[in-house]
Amino acid sequence: MKKITVLFTLFTALFTQAQDTCGTAVAITAGTHVVTAVDGTELPPSICAANGALGTDGAAEWYTYTPAQNYTIILTTDIAANTPRVDTRVHVYTGTCGALTCFAGDDDSGANYSTVATFNVTAGTTYYLAWDNRWTNAGFTFQLSENPIVVPPTTPVNYTAQTVASINSGYNICVVDMNNDGLDDIVGVSTGSLKVHYQTSTPGTFNIVNYPFSNVNFYPNWSLAAGDYNKDGYNDLMLGNGQGISVLTSSNNGTAYIGYTPGQYIFCQRTNFVDLNKDGNLDLFSCHDINENVYYLNDGAGNLTYYQSNVTPGAMNLSSGGGNYATLFTDFDNDGDSDVFISKCSGPPCQLIRYDGGTTYTNVSALTGLNVTPIQTWSSGIADFDNDGDMDVIITASAGLHKFFRNNFETTGTLSAFTNITTGSGWDTNTSVNIDNIAYDFDNDGKVDVLGGGNKIMFNQGNNTFAPISYSGIGVGAVGDLNNDGFLDIQTGSTIRYAVPNGNNWIKVRLNGIQSNSNGIGARVEIYGAFGKQIRDIRSGEGFRYMSSLNAHFGIGTNTAITQVIIRWPSGIVDTINNPTINQRLDVVEGATLANTTFDANAMSVFPIPAKNSLTIKTKEGYTAVSAEIYDLNGRLVLASEIENETLSIQSLNDGTYLLKVKDNNGNIATQKIVKN
Repeated sequence: MKKITVLFTLFTALFTQAQDTCGTAVAITAGTHVVTAVDGTELPPSICAANGALGTDGAAEWYTYTPAQNYTIILTTDIAANTPRVDTRVHVYTGTCGALTCFAGDDDSGANYSTVATFNVTAGTTYYLAWDNRWTNAGFTFQLSENPIVVPPTTPVNYTAQTVASINSGYNICVVDMNNDGLDDIVGVSTGSLKVHYQTSTPGTFNIVNYPFSNVNFYPNWSLAAGDYNKDGYNDLMLGNGQGISVLTSSNNGTAYIGYTPGQYIFCQRTNFVDLNKDGNLDLFSCHDINENVYYLNDGAGNLTYYQSNVTPGAMNLSSGGGNYATLFTDFDNDGDSDVFISKCSGPPCQLIRYDGGTTYTNVSALTGLNVTPIQTWSSGIADFDNDGDMDVIITASAGLHKFFRNNFETTGTLSAFTNITTGSGWDTNTSVNIDNIAYDFDNDGKVDVLGGGNKIMFNQGNNTFAPISYSGIGVGAVGDLNNDGFLDIQTGSTIRYAVPNGNNWIKVRLNGIQSNSNGIGARVEIYGAFGKQIRDIRSGEGFRYMSSLNAHFGIGTNTAITQVIIRWPSGIVDTINNPTINQRLDVVEGATLANTTFDANAMSVFPIPAKNSLTIKTKEGYTAVSAEIYDLNGRLVLASEIENETLSIQSLNDGTYLLKVKDNNGNIATQKIVKN
């Protein structure tokens, strides 16, 4: 009996000491592993986690891992098994015991100082993993995940850099069409002067015009946005400054600009033009770094009224707390309205706020799971990265780790929890951080890429994976087609990087709103073909700082046809263009596919709205309304009728929002959105 007890004691000692030294390290494979306590007897030979010193009492737990093939490994304690998260540190070595060399490691990259180490491994090589007790002897659980290595593609698109010495304004952060000819121009702002490099019909050449202005107190040291908020057909500018905003408003057919500084203090970060209440007028929005976000409502007559979220009585709920660095207004729930994603810095989690009609915005950050913390980000990449018809989010870090979330609306039919698909996407191994990150299809292959830090573009490979391609000196700037060849160019300071066409086909879409704002900001553009479906939302203000083209750009790779383009306007009007010609710009006027000729909508009065059984349609002198057609928001004709005694019966319609098309006695047509309930 004594002999059995001794053997049992010896066996137990061997078992509990099996990972206490390098020589007795336990071999593990991918999966979850429990460390009962950090009480080993051999200290790691060196620090691989780049933080602090080694523990003084020599405790560590040792493991070995030998992959069967090349992988990207994620070694982490930032998992649900550790709730709350634990403060851990790991060192990864190659070599042999007594002659180990640091290979990787991590200390505090996960939540609550937990560990997230990401590194590539080679098949057949043995790696030593040492968890030390620098901070605690307590046990924990760690997970080792094996992910396929994303092989970088051959260079998808090349760039030719050109220095343009005349791009020398104080702030050169905007590329947008300024003379309403459909071509992107370069906009520079200096004290008292607006300089525009107008793109000419000769590729790569510009006509330079300077416009003096006054009454501008704040200049865009943080951001700039463009949009036609006074609806004269020419873009106005919103200048974001650490003290507040100023506005440059176009006049005299875009040949003069009037400065205006409202005067409210705003620690302004990202600026946007956006129709916040869907009245057809662009409003002015500003992130506020140290307080709730602010905006100026536009009444359509040139009057701007200041509001601060959760402060001004009657203000919309467009933020919760400060740390607001970048806002991207886009439609996350496919209902035709612009919701808003807020990138947060300095501690608070990011926010997604859903637009629910009227002046109602609802914080759905917890519902969608996008309120991850801690993460520090100044901007995020938002696009339909997997081409499944809804907008996904890459929370691109300005410090720490990137996170990639897939929107599941296409499968659930409702705005619900996004899925964190960072692992294996290429974003888990991208260690380059940046304050500015923008999402565009740079190589026209039909998949949206991301330009951020590290002198590289993260090219979308499909299947929710990205691969980096490095370019000398490349960085985030204002984006547009600056030589009208259908490929997106990048302007940073006085340097233009012109994309060299790679043979991929494309289309770009320019919108002209009538009932909606004239830029079509907030509209969704969809294209269809053998490639499937792609979507773009027209947004004023991408990334953190820059203003880029308001044209929607699509690449279609080697496909040679687009079967349909659909524009869903903020007004509810849906325009459909069948079989457009590729490799050109498509110009679309709101409602153009619903009518051949139009008369001024101001000559027609329709009431009541909302209506129950009938509409009264009155026209001014010179017009007589004779017939009407009503379309649903998918563009389907649901009612056609004569108008008798200025009355149109709508009893047969279900409750909802529709587009009314009225024809006068001369065959001219006017359109208006109506609501039945």
